[in-house]
Amino acid sequence: MRTLYQFPLSHFCEKARWLLDYKELDFVAHNLVPGFHRAFARLKTGQNNLPILKDGTHWIADSTEIARYLDETYPEHNLLPNRFALREEVLQINHHANLLGVHVRHWVWSQMIVRNNTTIDILLGESRYLRKFKKFSKPVLKSLVSHGFQLDAGRLAESKHHILTFAQKFNDQPKYLVSDRLTLADISVCSMLAPLLNIAGTPWELDGFDAIPEEAYAFSLQLQNLPIGHYVLQKYTDERNARVDWRGI
Repeated sequence: MRTLYQFPLSHFCEKARWLLDYKELDFVAHNLVPGFHRAFARLKTGQNNLPILKDGTHWIADSTEIARYLDETYPEHNLLPNRFALREEVLQINHHANLLGVHVRHWVWSQMIVRNNTTIDILLGESRYLRKFKKFSKPVLKSLVSHGFQLDAGRLAESKHHILTFAQKFNDQPKYLVSDRLTLADISVCSMLAPLLNIAGTPWELDGFDAIPEEAYAFSLQLQNLPIGHYVLQKYTDERNARVDWRGI
């Protein structure tokens, strides 16, 4: 059985889940705890980040490398077009989406996670040890997250500006970004923006949070009303056929 090592709330892990679902491949989503995941990731892949896919004896880190591996190993429902020009265009959009994802992460962690107790509970995942000592592990985890992302006002303003600049490049709602069907480009952009759009059934559905700042809610509505917001919401409705619960185990 394939195993995807993940954070339930990570949009990069959501991207990897979507890649596997699009390929119609069975897998288990296994949660690791932020901060404590680094030793495992370093041991298995030589780097510190999730998602990591284990497929048999293969360990693949990074959502883009997972996409490449899946296309090479399971060519049906290809994520990258065969035509060189289209393939390069997809990879370029994917690259910009990954950069966007970093700014989205800064914004979301500050507005919806660091100030929010419900979300820290999700971050604790199904770790029995951490839940047993929740009184102590919860504030430690919250401190690790805040320190790790250095969530200062200037950096957050920069991230918000970057998100809006990316979103406003789309003057019309596209059907697909490159080809006449879903590709890695679509999955990347949709996954990176999903945490901002209050999409039902995703980890970032606002009804699942308490005490969302008014600024975060207003920003979500602003993005939902842009062409790119309509596009992402439509893709989640029509194309996000999730086979595995994002909450993981």
